[in-house]
Amino acid sequence: MSENRVAVVSIIVENTERSEQLNALLHEFGGYIIGRMGIPYRPKGIAVLSVVMDAPQEAVNALTGKLGMLGGVSAKTLFSKY
Repeated sequence: MSENRVAVVSIIVENTERSEQLNALLHEFGGYIIGRMGIPYRPKGIAVLSVVMDAPQEAVNALTGKLGMLGGVSAKTLFSKY
């Protein structure tokens, strides 16, 4: 695997019934997670999460890909240069 990089995964959950699957994926990658913040936005019926990771790029991409396969969940990643 490649060298670890710091990354932020931004997640919008439009289908909150996916929360259990989402949390299971975050648990699966928990060894790489530095911290996470989740904000329920009740007026829109969505949740917004920010997950900070220190992981190989391949691991971050794997998590983002798996999140994107959950219906009603969108995820994008921003990597540090280091």
